[in-house]
Amino acid sequence: MKLFTYILTILAVVLIAFNITKVDLENPFIGDSIIALMIIVAGLCAIVLLAILRISKRIEINYKQSKHK
Repeated sequence: MKLFTYILTILAVVLIAFNITKVDLENPFIGDSIIALMIIVAGLCAIVLLAILRISKRIEINYKQSKHK
């Protein structure tokens, strides 16, 4: 699971980097630029959600270990 979340995070970062190049800074809310901005925001959301998932799994493991002591 840990490897899976890291791979998805790397893919999200690559997707964000690619779409940053597609944004027209003169007209960021017209045409393909708005789609690129939406994908950037979606990638950032994915990174945050994956970080929350990793933290929750770490808390779950710590809780199970402390419960068995």
